[in-house]
Amino acid sequence: MSHLSYRDLIHQTYDFPQLGFDVNDEGNLIRNGVDLLWLVEENNPVKISYLPKIREKIQYANKIFTNAMEKYFYDGEYIYSYCTKSSHFSFVIDQIIDQWAQLELSSEFDVDIVEKLIDSGKIAKDTLIVCNGYKPSSYLEKILWLKNKWCDNVILIFDNKDEVVLLDTILKDGETCKVGMRVATEDEPNTDIYTSRLGTRSKDILRIYKDKIHNNPKFDFVALHFFINTKIKDTSYYRSELSRISGLYCDLKHLSPSLKYLDIGGWFPMPSWLNFEYDYEYMADQIIWTIKHVCESEEIDVPDIITEFGTYTVGESAAAIFKVIGQKKQNDKELRYIVNSSLITTLPDIRGINQKFIVLPINGWNNDYANVIIGGITCDNDDFYNKDSKGNQIILPAFDQNKEDLYIWFFHTGAYQESLWWYGGIQHCLIPAPKHILLDVADNGALQVKKFAQEQESASMLSILGYE
Repeated sequence: MSHLSYRDLIHQTYDFPQLGFDVNDEGNLIRNGVDLLWLVEENNPVKISYLPKIREKIQYANKIFTNAMEKYFYDGEYIYSYCTKSSHFSFVIDQIIDQWAQLELSSEFDVDIVEKLIDSGKIAKDTLIVCNGYKPSSYLEKILWLKNKWCDNVILIFDNKDEVVLLDTILKDGETCKVGMRVATEDEPNTDIYTSRLGTRSKDILRIYKDKIHNNPKFDFVALHFFINTKIKDTSYYRSELSRISGLYCDLKHLSPSLKYLDIGGWFPMPSWLNFEYDYEYMADQIIWTIKHVCESEEIDVPDIITEFGTYTVGESAAAIFKVIGQKKQNDKELRYIVNSSLITTLPDIRGINQKFIVLPINGWNNDYANVIIGGITCDNDDFYNKDSKGNQIILPAFDQNKEDLYIWFFHTGAYQESLWWYGGIQHCLIPAPKHILLDVADNGALQVKKFAQEQESASMLSILGYE
């Protein structure tokens, strides 16, 4: 046990306050200017989605890419598209639409969401719909249904040659479809897979285009797409891949005047530790400069740039909040704080891909601090969280559970978690999914609180399992 307070430790270790985090005199965490201890005490465990953060991220990306284009006299447009697989919730898509962002789909079931948006009148007819992913015939037919019912602003991105052949057989004579091709990027040498499983190898792109697309009146070739799996980073590897694929765009543009979009995918990184540093403005600047430099050297008009930011868009908008309900000290070194939910189900990326989140207490900042392991309530030995992004043990306030409560926030949990832990379905050890609350800010600055989903009842899981 220490003689410094938890607040003292954080201020000595990090540049704090930061990233919208601060602490008031009572020792309670303030997030985005709001003290939410009162809300958490009434609703716990709970998942909170803060909707203004989604709008803020879209506005910021639009700003930095637009500024970079103006700086380099880039004669093309920037198009912000949202990767729907990151979070399919209606309240997320509503924020996307409100900011005039476009949509990128990953499966035929995403088309059903777009149909709902069309029927409700939420999206405009000029909304750009980029259709990605591996495409069996059922997905191709849904894309064509969407194009025919909605508008021509639907782009089908071919993953492989088989999809080109299959779409050619599905389209009737006289029908056309806007199409593009996805390039299989080469991953960094230290990754398990050297070449992405998605897309077509660069050396095959030109051949497939010439053989199957160039003289086919059914195809309107408008886009080249790629995605760097190891994030957009300031590395020689990323710059090399961006230059290489920009060069491929130029080669295709020489053959196809209709080509106009270069889709650079997504994966702007999301903060997963305090003192996170990433120069988003610099990377947008370098992306625009690189593409323009390659195009000018090839005497090719620059493309319109599409990004497909998913995690960047929604990751920081959500948090999972738990109450510590017990302490266990199994040996001299390991103190475990047991929380009132399961980390395996609520935050599956912890176990699935060793994802790290910013973990901070809501209250108790004036207490001493302790090194702890956070344990879930299930009977699974893997239901725990013990290290941050830098490999350090988790530090939280010390407390007496007989005298006070302690609440823990896992921040930036807005991407993928719900779809991976079967939101509303069967949970590990039948631990119910927590209540879900939406926060927004009205035009007058007032905080708006809305319950999106009540804590799951065991009856819903028993019904799925066949007991009712």
